[in-house]
Amino acid sequence: MSAIRDHSPPAAEAQAARPPLAGLRVLELNGIGPVPFACMLLADLGAEVIRVDRADGVRPYAQWHSVLDRGRRSIALDLKNRQGVRTALRLAQRCDVLVEGFRPGVAERLGIGPRQCHARNPALVYARMTGWGQRGPLAQAPGHDINYIALTGALDAIGSAGGPPVPPVNLLGDFAGGGMLLFGGILAAVLDQRRTGRGRVVDTAVVDGTALLMSMVLGMSGAGQWHPARGGNLLDGGAPFYGVYRCQDGRYVAVGALEDRFYAALVKGLGLDLARLPDRWRRAEWEALRSVFAERFARRTRDGWAAAFAGTDACVTPVLTVEEAARHPHLRARGAYVQDGPLLQPGAAPRFEGVGQGRPAPPPAPGQHTREVLTELGCSGPEIRRLLASGAARTGSTPDDAVAGDVTSRS
Repeated sequence: MSAIRDHSPPAAEAQAARPPLAGLRVLELNGIGPVPFACMLLADLGAEVIRVDRADGVRPYAQWHSVLDRGRRSIALDLKNRQGVRTALRLAQRCDVLVEGFRPGVAERLGIGPRQCHARNPALVYARMTGWGQRGPLAQAPGHDINYIALTGALDAIGSAGGPPVPPVNLLGDFAGGGMLLFGGILAAVLDQRRTGRGRVVDTAVVDGTALLMSMVLGMSGAGQWHPARGGNLLDGGAPFYGVYRCQDGRYVAVGALEDRFYAALVKGLGLDLARLPDRWRRAEWEALRSVFAERFARRTRDGWAAAFAGTDACVTPVLTVEEAARHPHLRARGAYVQDGPLLQPGAAPRFEGVGQGRPAPPPAPGQHTREVLTELGCSGPEIRRLLASGAARTGSTPDDAVAGDVTSRS
């Protein structure tokens, strides 16, 4: 890994084509959901990520993480074994960032908390991911995405009028409020690290991030433009010109005609007379307007409407499945999805001019690169064999198992 191998400065022309995070060294402690998501983003943008997996070789929810785990290497260590912890600390000493998703206090009890790591590497960015945060009355409570977004008020805002709140899969809490905020926090701390030479502890909590995502809703509410009842607002499906409609074939289209010129294009495309329609800015007339639109959309199939509105400013799009989305001409042109054998996965984002979008490396098996990483760390063949024999480290059932201590570095 770049934390261990020697790198000479690249030539100027090669420098421009390097991924933006090339040279960043990240140690990821095995976690689920937001932690591997954030580390996937780091790896996608060029960071070198090594994940410390469990010594028993178990990757929790491995199939669920088949995309999130891409682009890194794996070393399997027993963090309840003193030698395993020492090895992890040696790795942390050579890295720029460490990312963990344990409950508060667990990393400290294992001996790999911020204090222990900073004693060896004061410049380390120590990034922590939890649902409730490191402090607060619920810090030690269990929870999942749905619990975090429920307590922050976000879940209450999602759903149809008169119906119950609708969980938005686990996109809002785990990945937007959690993993994406963790990614941003790491980058901010790395910038400060580069300026000051000091590391920071990043306390990332899903509840904090989800509350942050409510910023515009809170602004609208403060301006008296957001009503507490679900499904009765401009952006929650309440407005008839911002929502979804069922088509003749039972599929749906999405309508986002907020501005007047877009609304005019919508009305024209539906074959309606703007002057004869209810006033769209009078909330009391929304249901009447919705009924008119619903009746029109029910006359054609989803794809029929997609074709009819193609090239217009009506802001009407078909509601696609993920498989259909991957085949859409625009998303194909952007490389938004990548088909890797049977596995469909998203392409790296955002894009950087002059940097190619390579195919993501597959997820590693737990311990697949144990010997390789230990060799790069400076461990001798006998030392590696002792770590393996003691159970402090473990290898995966891969070609990496061939000869102890006889592994060359990756290019």
